[in-house]
Amino acid sequence: MNPNELSTLHVVHVAAALVLVGYTFYALAAPPDARKRVLIWTGSAALVMLLTGLRMWQEFYGFAPAGWLVVKFICWLGLAGLSGIAFRRRGNACLIEWLAIVFAVTAVAMVYLKPF
Repeated sequence: MNPNELSTLHVVHVAAALVLVGYTFYALAAPPDARKRVLIWTGSAALVMLLTGLRMWQEFYGFAPAGWLVVKFICWLGLAGLSGIAFRRRGNACLIEWLAIVFAVTAVAMVYLKPF
């Protein structure tokens, strides 16, 4: 992989993560008629994150299993589902906010620390 492709993958992956987290928080305050638009954005961002993450995993680790990648995948899956839950469970907004923060911080920590 050339350096330009790697840099592009990193930027697109992080940008998709920011869009996913941002729209997840927006889903907590958005009017109900914005549900379709919010779910399209979060679903698209989650797909882009998955695809770029898989490509980087292939390049760096050759799809070798690693515990920190499993944790990161679980965090991604949790974040991807939170925006849909946010529209249905308006009373649990505080819990959803904390879950989003925990998922995002845990995923970033796994990338930098790689504890297992």
